[in-house]
Amino acid sequence: MDKQQLAEKTVEALRPFETANLMTTLQNLTLKQIFTHPAVLICIALIFFFGVIKKSKTVLLTLFALIGMIVILRYAMPAPGEELSLKSLIPFAFCGLGIGGVIIYFSLIKSD
Repeated sequence: MDKQQLAEKTVEALRPFETANLMTTLQNLTLKQIFTHPAVLICIALIFFFGVIKKSKTVLLTLFALIGMIVILRYAMPAPGEELSLKSLIPFAFCGLGIGGVIIYFSLIKSD
C-alpha cells in the first residue's frame, strides 16, 4: 500500500469527525440517545469511578462540565437549517455561566 492510498483511507476514516458532521449529529441526537449509547455510559462510569476512588475533585468537576455541555448543546443549539438567534443564545450563556460558577466555586472558593 503506497502513501497515497494510506492517506485516502485515513481521510475517509476521519470524515465522520469533521466539525460539520459532528455538529449535525449533535443537533439531531436526543438526550436519551446520547445517554443510552453504551460507549457514552461506559466512559461516564469509568470517569466517575476513577474520580470517586481517587477522590479527585478535578475529575468529578470535569465530568460535571462535560455532561453540562452536552445538555446545553442539546437545548440551546438551533435546529439544522436555522440560524443562531438571541432566543437560543440566552440559555446557552446563562447555563454556561452556571456551570462555570459551580466549577469556580468548588475549585477555588470552597476549601477542603
